[in-house]
Amino acid sequence: MTEMVDVVVVGMGPGGEEVAGALAQAGLRVIGVERELVGGECPYWGCVPSKMMIRSGDLLAEGRRIPIMAGGSRVDPDWSMVARRIRAEATDEWDDKVAVDRFLRKGGEFVRGSARLVGGYRVVAGSREFEASRAIVLNVGTTSTIPPIPGLAGLRYWTNREAIAAQSLPTSLAVLGGGAIGVELAQAFARFNVGVTIIEAAPRLLATEEPEAGDLLADVLREEGIDVRLGTRAESVAAAGAGVAIRLSSGATLSVDRLLVSVGRHPNIDGLGLEEGGGSLEQGHIGVDNHMRAGERLWAVGDATGHGAFTHVSMYQARIAVADILGRPHAEADYHALPRVTFTDPEIGAAGLTEAQARVSGIRVKTGVADQSKTARGWIHKAGNRGLIKLVEDVDRGHLVGATAMSPAGGEILGLLTLAVQARVPTGQLREMIYAYPTFHRGMEDALADLASS
Repeated sequence: MTEMVDVVVVGMGPGGEEVAGALAQAGLRVIGVERELVGGECPYWGCVPSKMMIRSGDLLAEGRRIPIMAGGSRVDPDWSMVARRIRAEATDEWDDKVAVDRFLRKGGEFVRGSARLVGGYRVVAGSREFEASRAIVLNVGTTSTIPPIPGLAGLRYWTNREAIAAQSLPTSLAVLGGGAIGVELAQAFARFNVGVTIIEAAPRLLATEEPEAGDLLADVLREEGIDVRLGTRAESVAAAGAGVAIRLSSGATLSVDRLLVSVGRHPNIDGLGLEEGGGSLEQGHIGVDNHMRAGERLWAVGDATGHGAFTHVSMYQARIAVADILGRPHAEADYHALPRVTFTDPEIGAAGLTEAQARVSGIRVKTGVADQSKTARGWIHKAGNRGLIKLVEDVDRGHLVGATAMSPAGGEILGLLTLAVQARVPTGQLREMIYAYPTFHRGMEDALADLASS
C-alpha cells in the first residue's frame, strides 16, 4: 500500500538532515530515509574525525619544533589515543542514535534502508512505498572512486573510511592521489612516524588549486620526510606478503604495508532511479537549478550536485531548498565566492576562482602574491611559518574574483578574502583598510602592493 506523505528526503547527510528537520518543524509529514548513518560522511568518516587526526598530528609537529625556538623536547606519538577519541567523540562507535532521535524530536519519521524513485512522485524505501505530495529531496552523497588499476579489485586497500577507523597504523603507507583528502591524511599519518609515499598523476599536488600552493605544499611535505612522486601513475598493484607491491609508470616498484586510495569521489546514484523520478545527470552529477530543483517536485542538495563536496555547501543548499519547497522568498544559489580549506599544515584556504579558472572564464586578470614567511607575523612565528597569499583581480571590474591564503591558520584568514570576493569589494578599498599588526592576515597588504605593481 502506498502511504501519502508531504515530503520524502532520500539521504540524511548534513544537508538532508537539515532539510528533513526544517520541513518537519514546519508542520509537514516528512519521511527521512538513510541506508547508513544519519549525519552522513562528515561526522563519521570525513571532516570531523579527520580533523581530530590532523589536530593531533599538528601537536606532534609543534612539539618537534620546540628545539628551534624554546628548548628541548621529546615527542612520543601514540595513535591509540587518537583512535579512542575518534570513537568516543566523533563517531560514538559509528552509532547514529543521537542523530536519529534529534530528527524524530522535530516531528519527522525515519526509515532505515535504501531508496528508489519509481515515478509518480513515489519512493520505495525498504518494504514501504511513499508518495510525496510536496517534494522529494535527494541528498545521496558520494562514494570513493576506485580506479581500474590491474590487481586493485582483489586487494585489501584503504579508502578514507578505513583510514579513519584504523586502530593501529602500518609502518609504511602509499597514498594514491594528491588531492585534499590524500594530502591531509598523508601528513597526519607521517607525523605518527608512518613512512608515507604520495603517488599523484598530475604534475602537482592539489591540482584544482593555485599552482603556487600545490608546489609549496610538496616542498613542505618532502621536508617532513614524505616521499612525493608527481607525474606518476600506479600501473598495477599486487599483494606482497602482508603488504602491497605497486608498479609505477616510472618503472619503479614500491613496496608498502598498506595502500590508501584517494583519487576522487562519485555520486551515489546506482539504483536510485533518478530518471524515473524526473531527474537527470549533468557532467556526472545530479542536475539542479539555482533553487536546487532537479525536476518536478524533485530537489537535490549536497555533494551529488557537483557544486563542491563540502558540508558548508550542503547546508547552504539545504536552506535554499527548504525555502523553495515552502514557497518562501529566498536568494538563488550563488557559488562565485565558494570557500574551501585543505587542512594541511600550513592550511590552504581559497575562495572563488583560481587564476587559471578565471582566464578560462574569459576574465582579464592580474595577480598579486605575498610570501607569508616574510611578514612580521611569519618572522615571529618562525617554526612552521611557510605560506603565501595570492589575489586574483578582475582588471575590468576592479575587484577580486579569487584568493588563496596559505599559512598557519590559513582557513581562518580566509574569512576576509571570502567576504572580499563575495561582496565584490573594490580592490582600491581593500588597500585603504587598516590591517591589525602583527597578524597573518596583514600579509594582504603585501599581496595588494604586488597586485598594484603587476
